[in-house]
Amino acid sequence: MVKEDTSTMTEGWRRVFDRSRFIPPPSQTVRRALESHCTQSRGFQLCLNRVTVAHLRQEMSDGEHDLTYQLRVTLFDRNHQQFFGKTWKSPPQMMKNDKIIFNVVVYFHTSLWLPSTVLVVELVSLSPRPDGSQQALGQGFTVLELFANRPENRAADGDRRLDLHHGSPRGLLHPLVKDTADYSSLLKTIEGTHLECALKSHPAFASMMHLVPENFLVSADDNIPGLAASPTGNSLLRPQLLKMLPFTLNRLTISLQPSLKAFESQLLQLISVDCHNTKQPGPEGTLSTVVIQERRLHVGVHNGLCFLDTPQVVVLEPLASKQSALVKDSSATSGLPQILCLRSSLELKLTNHQASAIVFQLEYVFSAPIGRETMLSATSTSRAAFLQCLRWGIWCPFQEPADWKREEIQLVLQGGAKPNPYGVMGYSTETSAKTQSPEPLSAPGTAQVSEAKDTLTFRLSSSLETTSASPRASLRTKHEDTSSQRRTSSSPKLDQKHIPLASPPGSPQGPALSLSQLAATSRYPTISHSSSALPWQQSFPSLLHPSPLASAHQLSHVACSAVSSIAHLEVDLQQDGKASPSAQGEGDPLQELPFTPVHAPVITLGMNVPSSRSVSSRSVLAQLYSAGFPNILDCSGQVAEVLDPTEPVPFDPQREETDALQGNLLVFQFLAFTRVPVAGDGPDWPDSVYFTFQFYRFPPVTSQQLKLLTSDKVQHKTSDPLPCVLASINNDGTVNSGSPGLQVQFRVDDNFLRPGEKRWFLRYLALHTVHIDIWDSNSLLLIGSTAIELKYMLRQGKSAVQTLHEVEVLTTDYVGEDVLWTSADVGRVSASNPMKVHTIVRGQLHIRTGNIGCPVEHGRRRAADVRSSLSHIIIPQEVTSGFRGGSLSSRNMLQHNARNAAQAHRLEKDGDRAPLPRRGIRADSVPGERNLNEPDSERRKLSCMAAVRRREGKEDVKAAKVMGWTKEAQLARELHIKPREDCSKVESIVNMLSQAITTQHLLYASLGSAEYMEFVLKNPFNVPQTVTIHSDDPELSVITNTEEWRYLKALTQTPTPLEENMFQLQEGAPGPRVYLRPKESVHIPLKYQSFLCDHTTSLQGPSFPPTGKGSQVAKRNLSNMVSAKIIKVTFKAEDGKPVAICQLNVEPTPHVVDQTFRLYHPELCFLKKAIRLPPWNNPTVEDPDGGTHISVRCSDPNIICQTRILMPGEPQDVYLKVPGSPSPNIKMFFVMVFTDKWMAAPSQIWQIYVHFLERVDVSCVSGQRSCQSLVLRGKQAVRKVKCFSSHPQEIKVDPEGVFVLPPGVVQELQLKVQPWRAGSRFLYVNAVDVEHRRLVTAWLLCLNVHQPVLSKAFEVSVPVGGRRGSSRKITYTNPYTSTRTFLLRSDHPDLLQFKEDKFQIGGGETYTVGLRFASSQRPGSVEILVYVNNLEEKTEETFCVKVRYS
Repeated sequence: MVKEDTSTMTEGWRRVFDRSRFIPPPSQTVRRALESHCTQSRGFQLCLNRVTVAHLRQEMSDGEHDLTYQLRVTLFDRNHQQFFGKTWKSPPQMMKNDKIIFNVVVYFHTSLWLPSTVLVVELVSLSPRPDGSQQALGQGFTVLELFANRPENRAADGDRRLDLHHGSPRGLLHPLVKDTADYSSLLKTIEGTHLECALKSHPAFASMMHLVPENFLVSADDNIPGLAASPTGNSLLRPQLLKMLPFTLNRLTISLQPSLKAFESQLLQLISVDCHNTKQPGPEGTLSTVVIQERRLHVGVHNGLCFLDTPQVVVLEPLASKQSALVKDSSATSGLPQILCLRSSLELKLTNHQASAIVFQLEYVFSAPIGRETMLSATSTSRAAFLQCLRWGIWCPFQEPADWKREEIQLVLQGGAKPNPYGVMGYSTETSAKTQSPEPLSAPGTAQVSEAKDTLTFRLSSSLETTSASPRASLRTKHEDTSSQRRTSSSPKLDQKHIPLASPPGSPQGPALSLSQLAATSRYPTISHSSSALPWQQSFPSLLHPSPLASAHQLSHVACSAVSSIAHLEVDLQQDGKASPSAQGEGDPLQELPFTPVHAPVITLGMNVPSSRSVSSRSVLAQLYSAGFPNILDCSGQVAEVLDPTEPVPFDPQREETDALQGNLLVFQFLAFTRVPVAGDGPDWPDSVYFTFQFYRFPPVTSQQLKLLTSDKVQHKTSDPLPCVLASINNDGTVNSGSPGLQVQFRVDDNFLRPGEKRWFLRYLALHTVHIDIWDSNSLLLIGSTAIELKYMLRQGKSAVQTLHEVEVLTTDYVGEDVLWTSADVGRVSASNPMKVHTIVRGQLHIRTGNIGCPVEHGRRRAADVRSSLSHIIIPQEVTSGFRGGSLSSRNMLQHNARNAAQAHRLEKDGDRAPLPRRGIRADSVPGERNLNEPDSERRKLSCMAAVRRREGKEDVKAAKVMGWTKEAQLARELHIKPREDCSKVESIVNMLSQAITTQHLLYASLGSAEYMEFVLKNPFNVPQTVTIHSDDPELSVITNTEEWRYLKALTQTPTPLEENMFQLQEGAPGPRVYLRPKESVHIPLKYQSFLCDHTTSLQGPSFPPTGKGSQVAKRNLSNMVSAKIIKVTFKAEDGKPVAICQLNVEPTPHVVDQTFRLYHPELCFLKKAIRLPPWNNPTVEDPDGGTHISVRCSDPNIICQTRILMPGEPQDVYLKVPGSPSPNIKMFFVMVFTDKWMAAPSQIWQIYVHFLERVDVSCVSGQRSCQSLVLRGKQAVRKVKCFSSHPQEIKVDPEGVFVLPPGVVQELQLKVQPWRAGSRFLYVNAVDVEHRRLVTAWLLCLNVHQPVLSKAFEVSVPVGGRRGSSRKITYTNPYTSTRTFLLRSDHPDLLQFKEDKFQIGGGETYTVGLRFASSQRPGSVEILVYVNNLEEKTEETFCVKVRYS
């Protein structure tokens, strides 16, 4: 072990770091530059030639010949009156003939292209002091403007002549100078004194911007680490960079003193006390608990001036240590001290320079409650995550001779307020300050040092040495390491002291935000669905990716919201592109103007999310308890443990893996639904409901019809409505008398999960929510949607758990505002305002979720969460035996092919068992698959064929005798049949030979995920061959891009060699070509990725109750999966004959759906939507162009789905253009969003339903009834139809009841529309087959409701808090000469009631209308419209009453 001394090793780096500390620019200036699209930094050079000092006062003294002059240059922001950067000082020069010649060049780069950014140049005289120091005295200064008024236009390059001003540059900080554009009016100029300089752009500086910080002034003679020296002395004029050397950092551990547990306990205690002293105390008996949410390590390469690249952020994992071996926590190692460990390796690039250093920073993420909240709420972010630096350290590998190679390096970590590259203050106490002394560690062989030192241990190796080694040897070594890792994960009972620390490749590049930051930034974290890498070993390049699952025990403090913060805007789909060649000769193209159409968003997510009540009322709990719902019991018959949805959920993945009950029976119990009164809906709506949802990879679930039962025994006096218990409805329409509620079960065990999928399933439960749609089973209208968090279904070693949720059911309504009309505005045209989205709470759903642990037979258990790293390598078996003879039947061919299949890479070696995923996912067999273990049936078939041939032979002989055939004719007939038999034999022989070189590989594929594999191709000849690779399916391709190959290898952790430029690509060739030396074997990278799947949707409506005892199980429809297929990849030699064949048997697996969207659109019209994404770029990245690369794909090729690359900071949209279909068709498709460059795995998969309806436009006036005719056409059979509307109080359909619709008959329907609110709205009408509960036709009513003409206006004041409200009266005079009957209506019936809704009055008489205003508990005002209608609901008069609650 090499133990390094921080004080000596960092001497060169520290010297550069101390002289390069600078002041950052004002944050307001940086923000303004970004708003002005100043994102890229540009390089400049400032040539300071000479200063003319004709009238400068000179010191006449004896030491005049020792007087020198110096120029000092500093950046200044005159808008905020702040200097920033670092003052640059020129070499001192003597004055000759009233001139001071400098001739120096200053270089810098900046992105602040603002007129407020200027350079301040000061002339300073230096005179020696007796003690040897120098006294600096300012002789004047000047201001150099860099940019013009427009940021895109720089100041003119060329020579400048600037006058010097009296005083010091500190005068620019005076308040009178602020907001002054011209300093010459306030500053006094020194006559005859000026500076000659020149400002030029320096494009060559762009290549070395990563070596020098922004706004940092340097000169040609400055030593910049990472920059090669120039023979001319000016290395910045044409910079030459030193070569970046790749290194691998692995086996990193951190030891905190006195122990990790004691260190963290003391840290939490101090933070909790500090939070208790600074925040308001909570309720009695509560404490403000602070918990550790994540342990992270920042690792970056620093050259003393800045970081060469963005520091990488990795998550540390606490493990037990025993000498040099690391083991996981278990009962046998519980007494061992714990350390922090990094289970992955980091790829770093260093320059061979003494000032090049690796900087480490240990950072903890804490979670503390906000205000009076003491626990994490299930639906609101009542806890705040904050970061704290604890320790940091620096190590310079090139400071001394490199004796650290292949040695373990131990580094002492520091704390406190010492300056460090990260610019943060570290945690320190009196005890830790004493222990963290700068004394060097002892060398090997000497006495040991004090144990009270925090140390960091790691190994650093050069990647060049690894690649230069023999590929065969390196492959063998990596294979052994991977095998040991595989044994470690799959065999926890082995002797753990011999287990080495795993160091798999693939580290997250850049500071990928972890789960703690996602809790504060993104309401819904994104996950990947790639099955080719372990959950905590995959690189997550974007903001939405969570941290690896190794730190998933911290997920208890993360509030995953029910829906993501994604806004939806309906915009026109415009594609920028070049004009076609045929249109170039038709004249100049029109220039497209910037245009942003204003349309209604689809739904506003993230702002209005389904919330869950922290504690249900006692009356609600009592009613649910007395309803008699079935209990969730464990295997022993005990009631499952109840979890509180308001408390954090501890999650330890190791505890889940070591659980004795490996099976999981996940239960969803739909208990009750609470109606929320909504304007326009009746008090008893809905009467019955059904649910649709999809859980994990299971097929979508459509429940049966459920009745809402109200209890007449419960006396409920409060204003909150009681829940209605759900009960299933039988086929005859009666309510089932059995147990109430609906229970849906999903069994997830080793028979269902694929190899390596168990950890992905645990991660799905920890991070995801299940989206549930609630439908009215009578009208088949969508009531609303909600989401349930699945993290409360984690058992964490318990036999069974259950949680009761009460979540809001939300829907969206689109309303366009309209202005009031007065009598003077009747003839004017009203312009409609843009539509707005309102989120409406339609009810509360009471649902209980549970997870029951089930035992698994010991003989059938397997390591479902262990996946061999070599499963991606396809190695053909050596053919040691030829054809053994016998028939060339298809059965023998299949048996011969089965012997050549690649069995080495299957986790199950038993030939009598089918692959577990196939049994768990699909009950039916693969089309065309044959059972080879049935010899009796084959023998019976062969016997039948032989009998048929014998009979045909006898008939041929008999026919020859009858017809008098001669021997010559019989011989000619046999010779005619002979070629056919020879041809069939030739085909059989060719088929047999091809099967001998065919290697089969079973591949499990899901939608959008790239499955990576490598085929080991060997040249069997003794001469070189150029092999052509051809695939018969375009979804399987050869990876020819080296970067993509390297990325997928790191993602799948395939330890095989990688070769640059291995393939030859030629136009017109059937595929890429590869050159092979004699008897050489190479790895051919292959990738299978499918974006297409089945889009079959079930009919809209509830499912029928199942027969038998399984009344608690809902119907499961078919799942949407990619199609099963067989793909052959042929490797042909130069003569066109195949050398090897790789046959891939693609087995489909369903995919996980992250979001579900339902859109309604008129039929036979293109749907154009834009889904706005949240900012997915990392805000901590300084590079403005370092945003996340987002790409999208759609599962339907007929749908246009794309996104655009915009300027940094601009919102990014996903554009959809969906072709229309006739009503009431539903089009379903998937949208895959990728955040990695090579689209290896989708970060999110959206399931989008588009309901196409018949559009009906209605223009009317609020408060007045309008009629509209609809046409309903009969189908092929007689149906009993009833029409339902989404707003029965505003829309009535005639006929109202059930009517018979004969086949082919046209039925006219009358709509009576009487809306009460003005504006643009969307309403729905469904025609439903009441016998089969299926949708016949659906209409989309687009209402354009105008305000009526107001005849009178009133104002009334109502006291706040009154119980009886307030009564008023107004008078109405009948304008007619005859007696008339009038109706009184109001657009706010909940706030205003009439004494009489109907009155009759004689001609010319006056009637007094009694008004009763309801009380309000809040002050404010509201305008209520009073409509006086006739018996036909035509408005006679409209009054506006403005009510003030005060």
